Amino acid sequence: MDEDSSRDHVVPGSDEQLETADVRGCDFRGDVGLSELLASYETTGFQATHLAEAIDIAEQMKEEEATIYLTLTSNIVSSGLREVVASLVRDGHVDVIITTSGSLTEDVIKTAKPFKMGEWDADEAVLRERGINRLGNIFVPSDRYVWLEEYLYDFFDDFFAEESIRTPSAFARELGETLSDEDSVLKQAADNDVPVYCPALTDAEVGNFLYYWRQANDGDVGIEILDDYERLIEDGMLADTTGLIAVGGGVPKHHAIMTNLFRGGADYAIYISTGMEGDGSLSGAPPNEAVSWGKIKAENGTNYTQIEAEATLVFPLLVAEAFN
Repeated sequence: MDEDSSRDHVVPGSDEQLETADVRGCDFRGDVGLSELLASYETTGFQATHLAEAIDIAEQMKEEEATIYLTLTSNIVSSGLREVVASLVRDGHVDVIITTSGSLTEDVIKTAKPFKMGEWDADEAVLRERGINRLGNIFVPSDRYVWLEEYLYDFFDDFFAEESIRTPSAFARELGETLSDEDSVLKQAADNDVPVYCPALTDAEVGNFLYYWRQANDGDVGIEILDDYERLIEDGMLADTTGLIAVGGGVPKHHAIMTNLFRGGADYAIYISTGMEGDGSLSGAPPNEAVSWGKIKAENGTNYTQIEAEATLVFPLLVAEAFN
């Protein structure tokens, strides 16, 4: 093999001219505001470009007055993103919330007792002895749950006083009506008539305390989930346009895309996820997989994107640029 032919392997030539934008990041000469920084993400590459796509899709949702579904897992409320979600609801940018039971319990706790900053590298046995629960680098003293149990017991008395079978959305609405904290997601949802769906209502302290409360009171009380499912489906079919913002995965994310299947799929979707596609789980499934099921409409990829990033890093940026 001569030198010229080996060089062709190492440095192959090409006459093709690409018509796409040049890769270029933010130029910090002069004054650079948040909007200028985020605009530069479009040509930065990697996940920055996906965030720029998400901002554009969210703006399209707003322009078309789409019914916007926000789905979130409980760790979002555990963190400072609770206030971000509450602001979205307060300012009228969200029409439907689908979440987990932990979101409800932790939202209520934070109305009276804050979570505290901790550290990742902690002695778990010592924390257990001190009565401190760890969520990543957030510490939650156990007295929060002692307080919550008493609060919910009083609430259960009123909630089941006239009807023995209730729905999770009624639970969330009426619980929110008891709260006064303006940063509460449940209070803002109740005040602004935004339904909060929680298909797995018993999968947190709510379930534990409901178990004990029912043992001591009326064994006939219960939670009915099918009524909420029907309402989600029927309201979705009546919507002209729907958009999903899924922060995290699990049941909330799938509940949103599954109920949109009945209307032929969601028109827009934004996923923020650290889930891994390779294990075949719903949490790691990207939006194009949902297209194959008919849960998100196919519009040449311009109507959906996924940001593969941890939500506390990128969700506030999305909200700041697209909704403020």
